[in-house]
Amino acid sequence: MAPVEVAASRRARGRGLLGRARLDGALLLAPARSVHTFGMRFPIDVALCTQDLQVRAVTSLAPGRLTVPRWGVRAVVEAEAGRFEEWGIRPGTSLGLNGA
Repeated sequence: MAPVEVAASRRARGRGLLGRARLDGALLLAPARSVHTFGMRFPIDVALCTQDLQVRAVTSLAPGRLTVPRWGVRAVVEAEAGRFEEWGIRPGTSLGLNGA
């Protein structure tokens, strides 16, 4: 289990991880269909999820990259590169938020 920061406002989603040197846990961007890493300082793992947080695709992005929007994706989870493998997150995984 990892701490999750929720970026629900348009402003919070727009800022995302920009300007951060690292991330403890994960960042949930909702609603969101894709993300970019322009201006980022570190590579990230990205999970493209349905509205109910079913993982449809997982990828890693170096700084200066972007994901293409995918059908059915309504939320994106980001974490430092390598964390999803550590946490066992892959397509088909159902994610949940404690206390939500």
